[in-house]
Amino acid sequence: MRYEGNIYRPPGEWRSYLLQVTVGCSHNKCTFCGMYKEKRFHIRSMKEIMEDIAMARVYYDGQVDKVFLCDGDAIVMRQEQLLQILEALYAAFPKLRQVTVYAGPRSTMTKTPEQLRELREAGLTRAYLGVESGWNELLQTVNKGCTADQMLEAGIRLREAGIDLWVMILLGLAGPGEPSRRHIEETVKMMNVMKPRHLSALTLIPEPNTPLYRDVKEGRFQLINAEESLLETRGLVEGLTVDPLHFTSNHASNYLALKGSLPEDRAKFLKQIDDALGGNGHIRSEFVRAL
Repeated sequence: MRYEGNIYRPPGEWRSYLLQVTVGCSHNKCTFCGMYKEKRFHIRSMKEIMEDIAMARVYYDGQVDKVFLCDGDAIVMRQEQLLQILEALYAAFPKLRQVTVYAGPRSTMTKTPEQLRELREAGLTRAYLGVESGWNELLQTVNKGCTADQMLEAGIRLREAGIDLWVMILLGLAGPGEPSRRHIEETVKMMNVMKPRHLSALTLIPEPNTPLYRDVKEGRFQLINAEESLLETRGLVEGLTVDPLHFTSNHASNYLALKGSLPEDRAKFLKQIDDALGGNGHIRSEFVRAL
């Protein structure tokens, strides 16, 4: 297997074979993200991709059941390329049951609903969508590259195509005070319409060499504290009506680790949050969160 640059994957894909089909991110302009800044976005040649699949088949002796297509926005590839890759993967690995991908909102919108359903039927089982926030003004501020309406439509298209939709949002992305409240309020509204099957809440930690990192260092942006992060989490847990929803806030960036299902675990989550706010729960220290 051959890789160009640092490779990132969702935490749940730790057992997956990572197949790099694109290099970098097709947008790569979000002010908070530094994952792909050192890469020039391009799509790998189909010849190289097929060679990598063949190498992986030999290396793993065909014993692969999960594949994650890297890098940041593989769904941007042409439809015929994705279909060819999916066909080759399922032919190479008889036990394959899951192929997943990061989906950029703009790239998703270039696919028709029929094309997305075709990808699902060909074996694309899950898409991870970095929503970050449901607040349109905030998405523009962080240069997400789409409006809130476009983000919502992208998520709905993926879900309606039968693709398992996993959404990520960023606590603290708006900063403290009234923007924090608006960020969570608008995000809850969007999620209750989008209806993802999974939602992971991560807490913003500025990454070096990003515009947001410079804004923090130069005093133009204020990070939220532990209490404010917990209040944002509480607003999510209290307001989400998606049923069923697999909810996690157990990423290393979070102050309080939560993992379970809504609405079943809502009361338990709220108690854990309220205990932490009252000083009776375990909150991760800044040292532990220093990723």
